[in-house]
Amino acid sequence: MRIRPEKPEEFPYLYDFVQTAFATAKVSDGTEPDFVNVLREGVNYIPDLALVAEADGKIIGHIMFTRTYLSVPGKRFEALLLAPVAVALEQRDRGIGSALIEEGMRRAKAMGFTSIFLVGDPDYYSRFGFHPVASYGIRHNSEIPDQYIMAKALVPGVLDGIDGTITII
Repeated sequence: MRIRPEKPEEFPYLYDFVQTAFATAKVSDGTEPDFVNVLREGVNYIPDLALVAEADGKIIGHIMFTRTYLSVPGKRFEALLLAPVAVALEQRDRGIGSALIEEGMRRAKAMGFTSIFLVGDPDYYSRFGFHPVASYGIRHNSEIPDQYIMAKALVPGVLDGIDGTITII
């Protein structure tokens, strides 16, 4: 398996890939492929952090990390939003999602990012070191229950004592 950035000529295929992957996901609202397009078309898109996993020349997984912002009184800090992670049904439970997450975090840290936020299953994402934002004292701007809005500090201590609000799209 090889992990690499997505290519513009793959965007139509990736739309269908994400749609198919989420059609068989435990949790899906059906908007995931459109969400990917919205993220990709926005100013917060980072081409080097929109990754695919490929095996034998075939895409088997996809992940995106885009810019988001943590606002504290008088300041705004750049962070990342991890969303979504998609793996082909026949490739699930083989560590592909984990590999995409780990490689994305490695690349993000190398690019100088210090924290990542996401909306997701606490049981799954806690294994990567994500914790509910409330445990850091961080609020969010959505109606999603607190336990599903999670954060990970790529630099130890960077989120400690933050009194701020994360922007979740």
